[in-house]
Amino acid sequence: MTFTVIIPARFGSSRLPGKPLKDIAGKSMIQRVYECATQSSARQVIVATDDSRIADVVEQFGGRVCMTASTHESGTDRLQEVATLLGLQSDEILVNVQGDEPLIPPSVINQVAANLGEFPQASVATLCEPLDQADACFDPNIVKVVTAENGLALYFSRAPIPWSRDGYAAEPRTLPAELGVQRHIGIYAYRVSVLHKFVQWPAAPLELCEKLEQLRFLTHGHCIHVAQAIEPVPGGVDTELDLKRVRQVLTQRLGASDGH
Repeated sequence: MTFTVIIPARFGSSRLPGKPLKDIAGKSMIQRVYECATQSSARQVIVATDDSRIADVVEQFGGRVCMTASTHESGTDRLQEVATLLGLQSDEILVNVQGDEPLIPPSVINQVAANLGEFPQASVATLCEPLDQADACFDPNIVKVVTAENGLALYFSRAPIPWSRDGYAAEPRTLPAELGVQRHIGIYAYRVSVLHKFVQWPAAPLELCEKLEQLRFLTHGHCIHVAQAIEPVPGGVDTELDLKRVRQVLTQRLGASDGH
């Protein structure tokens, strides 16, 4: 099975402008993400951007870039344009690796692509990990997912799902271990055919309410396969605090490798 990795990258960010070009231990964030992706089994890795500053940096470090329109509302729309520009076949698999995840393990990129290949009934595949803290469960910035026994998503929400009627009634709130709360990890594998459909669908009411575009697929009856990530996936970079954390992690890793 072969797949292509697309890394959508935009310069504008309300919380961290110019995020893809921020320096992390001597390299731009977009280069760090690109290098992680090239360590996967992808047959090609492409940065998709509408900004010449990002494109210039990618070309300088030898990466491949595809210029896209500046009117896209989401990274998924940007992926579909790349698939069209490259003339990819409808059954090909694209993996969307976020441009602000410089610590993403290559193994999970392979995992999500393989999962989609193994589940023909699914149009999309993604990953999750256990969530064991009640406070995190109630954090609207952390997306939760519930699945059926066959691994297909039932729903994604910013709300605490599933709801523990008894555990959440008490103060302080407790999170029963048997509840099996799962945090959604924002890496996706798509079949090109469903991307072409996605851009034709209007935004779904649930999507607009939750601000979660994966709900557009569910609304239109397309299955999303969800599996637990085979390796921990560190959080991405949304704020200066996140950037500081990632810089520390990479500096420590590089220091440890130099010590061997």
